[in-house]
Amino acid sequence: MGTSASIAFTFPGQGSQAVGMGKDLAETYPEARAVFEEVDAALGQKLSDIMWNGPEETLTLTANAQPALMAVSIATMRVLEARGLVLADNVAYVAGHSLGEYSALCAAGTFSLSDTAKLLRIRGDAMQSAVPVGQGAMAAIIGLEHGDVDAICTEAKAEGVCQIANDNGGGQLVISGSKAAVEKAAALATEKGAKRAIMLPVSAPFHSDLMAPAADAMRHALDKVEKKSPIVPVVANVRAAPVTDADEIAKLLVTQVTGQVRWRETVEWFGANGITTLYEIGSGKVLTGLARRIDKNISGVAVNTPADIDAAIAAILG
Repeated sequence: MGTSASIAFTFPGQGSQAVGMGKDLAETYPEARAVFEEVDAALGQKLSDIMWNGPEETLTLTANAQPALMAVSIATMRVLEARGLVLADNVAYVAGHSLGEYSALCAAGTFSLSDTAKLLRIRGDAMQSAVPVGQGAMAAIIGLEHGDVDAICTEAKAEGVCQIANDNGGGQLVISGSKAAVEKAAALATEKGAKRAIMLPVSAPFHSDLMAPAADAMRHALDKVEKKSPIVPVVANVRAAPVTDADEIAKLLVTQVTGQVRWRETVEWFGANGITTLYEIGSGKVLTGLARRIDKNISGVAVNTPADIDAAIAAILG
């Protein structure tokens, strides 16, 4: 049985979506069903229908994928809570990857569920419209250190914006920016010994300076929304350290739009501060895989099916 001081909950980001996600939760638990209904109502759209029946290309649209992934995470949380989990008592910290940070904040009570859905719809739309399609790009660089990739981005800046967007750990960094600059950086990375440099099938250059219009949109949206201090500290993407002040959290969420998701450092921070188990709450198991690569002493556990929920409750509550 894990103690609360050794447990953190993490929440997945874009790329973890899959048609059918959350359907078994909705069919099994009324608490989960209520979450999907509330998100549908907040957005004025049957997002749950797209989540469960597709088509995949509609679900993958940034403006849909972001609130949809959050909905699955919060549905999973509500079921865990209905089974006796108390976040403030059983979990030391929460964190989420990019949009997952909003799921973490909703779970920790900073934003209401309806407001979180609306914020993510605004975020998705703003990120999508910040850069005309085809002008931005992202690439995954496998097998080089952070410093090497940083230097490559600096060199590629002659062609336009290029920066590290995600430091996912395990030798996987994602770069983002202008198409020409990212293509140049990917070529340089291969020359400098990267195992692989893969252009990613994304619709916009997320977490780059090109997202400045989306950051402005989020600043306005976050100013208007009700915010409470989280009931457990949130380890923020752009700081890789815990934050508890609601206004500070909002500022960091604005920075996050153009800033780097410091996921490797986040997991390392957990390891250095007594966390031994990371439960990934929601669709997929991307973060669970990353956790194992970053810190061998941390066990990652994905929680997204009824069986996973049973196992997590047994492990956490005994």
